[in-house]
Amino acid sequence: MGVLEFITSIVAMVLGAVTIWILILRKGRRIERAQPDGHYDMGELSAMAESMQERIAILESILDAEVPEWRQENESRIE
Repeated sequence: MGVLEFITSIVAMVLGAVTIWILILRKGRRIERAQPDGHYDMGELSAMAESMQERIAILESILDAEVPEWRQENESRIE
């Protein structure tokens, strides 16, 4: 076996292993994504709700600091 054939076979094996490794990683990422049909586990929904509550609290504190009268203005629009 010549040097060129040896190098070619090594490169082919490495590329095959890298391809398989990438495919396995992509499969793992697909499983972690949200379900396309909109079904969520109760733990996921709870975590999403807590995250949203934190974001809303932060946004409200920013609005309170920047525009102190925003609550009164919005309450009058709702009624």
